[in-house]
Amino acid sequence: MTDLHPNVVKVVSAAEALGLSIEPRRYAEGAKTAADAAAAIGVDVGQIVKSLIFGVDGEIVLAYVSGSNQLDERKLAAAAGGTKCARVDADIVRETTGYPIGGVPPFGHKTPLRVFIDPDLLQYPEVWAAAGTWHDVFGIEPHKLVEASQGIVTELRKA
Repeated sequence: MTDLHPNVVKVVSAAEALGLSIEPRRYAEGAKTAADAAAAIGVDVGQIVKSLIFGVDGEIVLAYVSGSNQLDERKLAAAAGGTKCARVDADIVRETTGYPIGGVPPFGHKTPLRVFIDPDLLQYPEVWAAAGTWHDVFGIEPHKLVEASQGIVTELRKA
């Protein structure tokens, strides 16, 4: 793993601690959007896991949303038992998770976070998540994503 970015090494180690074996793939051009990631990997945009960090009534939470969907902030607030939901800035994302925006993986975070998962991700045999940078991704079965992140599957899609 010496040729991997240190963030990717952390994600692989976190996966192993959860009993998972992941194989990160690096895309030199990066994948700043779900559409970019899907095109690079060769999968449907819906198979891309967007890791979105929000504050709900002051609590930092994480939402995994299908790349083909937009997050409904009201639905996330309700799922987290709050009323007010707002996006947090890049510094808070890095401080809370240990990773940059665009590279937040589903596990291995600096701080434990409650996770809410878009059920649309569960329709695929495999979904793709960031592996610590916006250049690195890995595939995972959706049910393993739910188990590993201890996420709550709930409707998050904007209508």
